[in-house]
Amino acid sequence: NFQMKKYSIESFLEQTAQKDQGDLFFEQEGERMLEINLNGNDASTVWIKRGKMIAYRGEVSFKREGVLEQGLGKLLKKQLTGEGVSLMKATGAGKIYVADTAKKITILDLTDDTIFVNGNDLLAFAPTLEWDIKMMKRISSMVAGGLFNVQIGGNGVVAITSHGTPMTLEVTPDNPVFTDPNATIAWSGNLETNFKTDVSIGSFLGRGSGESFQMKFEGTGFVVVQPYEEVYSPNMS
Repeated sequence: NFQMKKYSIESFLEQTAQKDQGDLFFEQEGERMLEINLNGNDASTVWIKRGKMIAYRGEVSFKREGVLEQGLGKLLKKQLTGEGVSLMKATGAGKIYVADTAKKITILDLTDDTIFVNGNDLLAFAPTLEWDIKMMKRISSMVAGGLFNVQIGGNGVVAITSHGTPMTLEVTPDNPVFTDPNATIAWSGNLETNFKTDVSIGSFLGRGSGESFQMKFEGTGFVVVQPYEEVYSPNMS
């Protein structure tokens, strides 16, 4: 019987089985799942956004971000920004599967690069990368929660997430870009960022833009936006 074969457990297992893509540190398992390969040697540690691991195999241990390890400055900034960038460290040898509410995952391999990622869109990154939480100028009084970002730089892989397929906009000195803050997921580290208030355009730029607030990017670089205005709460994790 064709229907019984099509919907059998064997058929289901065949269609949904995890497929090894290779042995790179970060591998995409489809568009919405990240496979992290810890080999127990060079790639034996990874930072993951807390609460986003869905499965693992192997000898792997997990630890919440330590106060002393990351320093008091980051801890204080974390208190200001809620739980949106709460991290955990995984160490050992095995495979970890990570996802975030079925958002699409993009892997970027940085080579002496610096990018900024919205704290809500950071999923995982290599321990070789330097990171710090950055507060936007005047942000606390303008938007409630969620709109802080993480500066990531150096050499290594980072995985970011987006609702839908992301789009990259080029920024040049004579052509700045304005975006809805809640649709902005990342940008290159050399751009000058600011918030612009324009009452006349506020209600036209995305439902989640906090009425009249826009992000303004100037310089030479790129901005990554998603086709979705994500509204954040201060304690989102």
